[in-house]
Amino acid sequence: MIMTSAEVTSGFTQDNFDAFLAERNEPEWLTASRQDAWRVFQELPLPRRNEEEWMRTDLRLLHLDRFSPPVEPLAGQPSARDHVPALTRGVEIGGKSLGLNSQTLDRQLSEELRRRGVVFGPLAEVAREHGDVVQQHLFQRAFDIRYDKFAALHAACWSGGACLYVPRGVEVAEPLHVMSLLSEGQADLGHILVILEEGASATLLYETASLGDSASGFHCGGTELFVGKGAKLRFVSLQDWGPGVWHFAHQKGIVDTDGLLQWTVGALGGRLAKVNQHVALVGTGAHAQVNGVMFTEGKQHLAYHTLQHHEATGCTSDLLYKGALQDHSRIVWRGMIKVDHEAQKTDGYQRNDNLMLSPDSRADSIPGLEIEADDVRCTHGSTSGRVDEELIFYAQSRGLTRDEATRMIVTGFFQSVLDRITISNVHDALSQAIGQRVRAV
Repeated sequence: MIMTSAEVTSGFTQDNFDAFLAERNEPEWLTASRQDAWRVFQELPLPRRNEEEWMRTDLRLLHLDRFSPPVEPLAGQPSARDHVPALTRGVEIGGKSLGLNSQTLDRQLSEELRRRGVVFGPLAEVAREHGDVVQQHLFQRAFDIRYDKFAALHAACWSGGACLYVPRGVEVAEPLHVMSLLSEGQADLGHILVILEEGASATLLYETASLGDSASGFHCGGTELFVGKGAKLRFVSLQDWGPGVWHFAHQKGIVDTDGLLQWTVGALGGRLAKVNQHVALVGTGAHAQVNGVMFTEGKQHLAYHTLQHHEATGCTSDLLYKGALQDHSRIVWRGMIKVDHEAQKTDGYQRNDNLMLSPDSRADSIPGLEIEADDVRCTHGSTSGRVDEELIFYAQSRGLTRDEATRMIVTGFFQSVLDRITISNVHDALSQAIGQRVRAV
């Protein structure tokens, strides 16, 4: 017997999953995909601390039974519709999508882009109307549902999010924007799917945030980016969940021959975050630039695991992650450059720097190389340190307060990664968000 929406209690249970499926009205191939992932979710245990990837991240206080799949549409809440995105202030956009608790409240796309064949909207809706395109990509090459229990849960119960499809040779000049909001105690399982065909170009800005300063919740997300031959994608992801949100995500970009992916990550919120961000360079001459800005406070724990996978010859990847920590917070960054045997003429670089603003903060920086080719140039490095008191003194001697001096030093620390961001409003939004959080050391 299938439960109705009103009868569903919390927890990712079989009854709740059946009720979730019953209300989806989706194509058979998508329902089958969800059912396969659900079986994997039931089989897999939660990650254990004795696993290398999880030994620095403690899940003992996570209670999945407090959350459940979304089973009915939510009425649009004024507080959600009135939320002002940080990345689009004063910027003309070509389309937008607004979601709350994995449910889409609003979406828009300019008529000009529609006429040019661009598809942009809720992923579930695009899957029904353009199933041939979505089925070829969704959970096929960029997302491994067996990676861990969270990956399987997302593939089974994803809801909300957005899909962007840009046809061959079409250049989208104005950015597109996706906003996902989360209210107190709710779950978000949104999925982002971007497909750029050969020679296409686009910019997608993706923001996540909570309603309320102390909101708790659960996010289990997924991102798949497909950059075709000679295509160019700028993808910006700003994570600013409330301090009580558990944040898990699997994200991967696949870049084909002569394609370009510029991927910028801002990680500011959440109680605990465990994110896998992978880039695969699968065609000759593909290039990826990955920029990361992380700031933690309180007892936040952010763990980001990055992979630059060179699968073809003549590809380049360039990753720069910077983190600043205050109070009792912790950042874990674990990066890997993997070069396959066939990927000769590889040029790979990764760097992670951390600035600790409190004696009680902790940064774990673990770069790595796995190289099977013999004609490559791959380098990596990491630094972790505290604010130099001489710099504070020098700034104060020039008339700045200690708060102003600290803020100036932190801003300067992030400048090298912010300078890589070619979208001025994104640069300014990240800089402002960090500056508002900095306190004197």
